[in-house]
Amino acid sequence: MPATFPPRALMLSLMLGCGLAQAAEQADPNALAARLGIPQPAVIAHRGASFDAPESTAAAYRLARDLGADYLELDLQRSKDGVLFALHDNNLLRTTDVAQKFPERKDSPPNAFTMAELKRLDAGSWFNQAHPDRARPGFAGLKILTLDEIIDIAQGSTQHKPGLYIETKEPQLFPGIEHELKEKLQDRGWLSPAGSKLAKSELAVGQGKGKVVLQTFDRHSLELLHKEMPQVPKVLLLWVGAGSIEPASSVTFANSGETDKAAFYAKQQPKDPGEFKRWIGYAKAQGAIGTGPSTALAAGGEQSYADLVQPWMNQYTHDQGLLVHAYTLDEPVDFKKVMDAGVDGIFTNRSAELLKYFKRPANASVAQLLEAGGY
Repeated sequence: MPATFPPRALMLSLMLGCGLAQAAEQADPNALAARLGIPQPAVIAHRGASFDAPESTAAAYRLARDLGADYLELDLQRSKDGVLFALHDNNLLRTTDVAQKFPERKDSPPNAFTMAELKRLDAGSWFNQAHPDRARPGFAGLKILTLDEIIDIAQGSTQHKPGLYIETKEPQLFPGIEHELKEKLQDRGWLSPAGSKLAKSELAVGQGKGKVVLQTFDRHSLELLHKEMPQVPKVLLLWVGAGSIEPASSVTFANSGETDKAAFYAKQQPKDPGEFKRWIGYAKAQGAIGTGPSTALAAGGEQSYADLVQPWMNQYTHDQGLLVHAYTLDEPVDFKKVMDAGVDGIFTNRSAELLKYFKRPANASVAQLLEAGGY
C-alpha cells in the first residue's frame, strides 16, 4: 500500500520539497538564467560592436544585432531638453567634433546640450582617426542616438532581435531618470509580459522574457530601478574603488607612483573577502538578479581592472542566487579564463569574436555586414 501522511506532515513535506527546489535553483545559474529568460552564456555587445565601428552609433548597434549578439548595451543619459540618449563619457570631446561645432562649450557636459544640438555633432569620424586600420568612409558623420533610435535598431531585423542592456550612467546627474526609462520602455512595449522564456529561439532574446536587463554602479539607482520595474532583471556593476568595493590599499593613483592608470587599477583588490560579500549582499537586497564585476585582462590595457571574477567570488555569488556578467573582454584568452572561473555572460566590444568562441558564429563577416548596412 502507498504510504499515507497526516495533513500537517504532508504540508511540511511539500514545503521542504519547495525549499529544496529553490535552493537547487539558487545554486544553479543555468536554472536561474532559464527562468529569467536570459541566454546562458550571454553575449552583451558593449556600446554595440564597438571594436569594429564607432561606439554607441547606428553602425555599431546594427552590426552587433546582425552578428547575433544577445544584448545591445548602452549608457543612458538625458539631454538638456529631456531626451534619453546613449553616450558613455561625461563630456563630448573624445567621441565627437564638439570642439569644432561648439568651441566655447567644448568642455560642457552632454546634458548641457539639447538633443538638436547633440544631433549636429559628428560621432563617427573620431573612430577613423583613432583606428585607421578599421576606418570606413561610412562612419564619418554618424550621429549620437536616442534611446528610441536604439530600440528601433533592436526591433528592426527579421533575422535576429537582440535585447537591451541599459545602464543608468551617473544617475545622480539625472534625477528621475529611472522613472523616465520605465515610461519609455512601457510606451515602446518593452515591459509587456512575454509569452515564453526565450521566445521563438535562443537568438530571439528581444522577443522573450529577458529582453531588458538594467544595470548600474549606483546602489541608490538600483533601488529606484527595482521600485519602478520590479519584474525587470537588474545587475549591480562592481569594481574596486570609490563608490564601490573598498580597496585593500587606501593609496590613490595620484599618490601611487604609477604612471599607467590602467595598471594601477588592475592591481586593486577588495579590502577582504567580507567586503566583496557585502556588495553581493547589497545587490541581492536591492533586487538585483546578478552582478557585473570587473576583470583583469591577460594583456592589461585600459579595460583591465581588479579581478573580481575569481572562482570563489563567482561561486559565492551563485550561492546567493545571482548571475555573473563580467566586463569588458575582447580576446579568447580572457574569454576562456572567465568562463573557466564560472561567469554567466560577457560584455565585449568584439561580438563577432565572442560569438565565434561560443560556437555561434555569424553567417557573414564583419566586413560583409558593415557593407550591407551601407558603411
